[in-house]
Amino acid sequence: MTASARAMAEATPADRDRYVDLLRVASLGTVIAGHWLMAAVSGDGIGNLLALVPALQVLTWGLQIMPVFFFVGGFSHALSYRSLARRTDGPVYAAFLRARLQRLLRPTLVFVLVWAAVALAVQLAGHGGGTLTGAALRLVTQPLWFIGIYLAMVAFTPPLLKLHERHGWAAFAALAGAAALVDVLRFALGVPYVEFLNFAFVWLAVHQLGFLRADGRIRRPAVLAAAGLAGAALLVAYGPYPLSMVGMPGEKVSNMAPPTLALLCHGLWLVGAVQLAAGPATAWLRRPRVWRGVVAANGLAMTAFLWHLTAMLGVYAAQLALGLGLPAPATAAWWAQVPVRMLAAAALTGVLVALFRRFETPRPSAPAPARRTGGPVAALGITLCLLGILGLSMTGLGGLLDGHSAVLIALPVTAPAAIAMALGGWYLVERSAPARRVRLGG
Repeated sequence: MTASARAMAEATPADRDRYVDLLRVASLGTVIAGHWLMAAVSGDGIGNLLALVPALQVLTWGLQIMPVFFFVGGFSHALSYRSLARRTDGPVYAAFLRARLQRLLRPTLVFVLVWAAVALAVQLAGHGGGTLTGAALRLVTQPLWFIGIYLAMVAFTPPLLKLHERHGWAAFAALAGAAALVDVLRFALGVPYVEFLNFAFVWLAVHQLGFLRADGRIRRPAVLAAAGLAGAALLVAYGPYPLSMVGMPGEKVSNMAPPTLALLCHGLWLVGAVQLAAGPATAWLRRPRVWRGVVAANGLAMTAFLWHLTAMLGVYAAQLALGLGLPAPATAAWWAQVPVRMLAAAALTGVLVALFRRFETPRPSAPAPARRTGGPVAALGITLCLLGILGLSMTGLGGLLDGHSAVLIALPVTAPAAIAMALGGWYLVERSAPARRVRLGG
């Protein structure tokens, strides 16, 4: 544990909601472990364990925990925006965006640029067409979808927070109702492309639950959990929704891409469940050693998330380089190697975190000139960022030299264009407002 993490833990205000910090770390850690376990690598490429063993898909009802991260994001964004608004005269939108994105975009763009350089070198050397290499260059950027969606949540926080302050649970109900309507239009009426609206409605509804928690308005978490679990079960049993709460290769309908009403119900059940555990967990977090560990983990969680697939691919590459065979996925030999592979991936992730964590550490920045047009500039910047990051999650880095593209909101985008949008958007956000210190945690 670093001295800075120890000092931050000791300086924690008495009124800080420590449970939110634990949820942030636990949700990202669960996602990382799930990715390591689900990757079924063989000589034929990279598959998905849940597709090979469908009975395991029921585990996603507990392990698909990304809704918890977005729920925590809503809580933290509400506190941060209100804190900034209390201490600032005039518009705060640009300053809010800049403050919230510094710890998110810097490590993300470093990750993108490092991997883009690696992919370019591999393709210039003529090694980009191999089965495993091509799959790796596609896989490594896929988790960036989460960061793109998170950027959208940050961008929409001010107007949706005002909506919440006026209407409370009705604001959440409106977003949930819109998500349900989208699924009706999609599945019952066959309206084309309407399903993509649920990337906004479903995830913003989960984010809205974080606002409700910030105001202490989730008073019956058991009811919320039971209603969400029952709703998800009924939709899967009698509707067109698959069992898995993560995407499966080749499936006609995914609960994740785009999100469905079933995934929103899943989010409700998870939020209710974690709220039920808040009391005992908060008491546990009052122990100094436990809290110091949570603070230290929060300081590197995003870096670990960005690089964990790189570590996993490194473990498999080392296995091949040493002449060790890759057993067929889901066989007894494959399962026997799982603990060793996961420990090795964790160790290599630790090495990568040590190399790159400084880009996640907040640092003083030179003040940007104050602008009357700061809000529009920041809005344009974050829009470019989220489109670039989402585009890159779809294109991968396997076609840098041949113009490979993917369709993003009805428009084709290439990896170089996506990288340029993300970098340009970050520059605009950075230049849109003076540097300010804003409460970034829960």
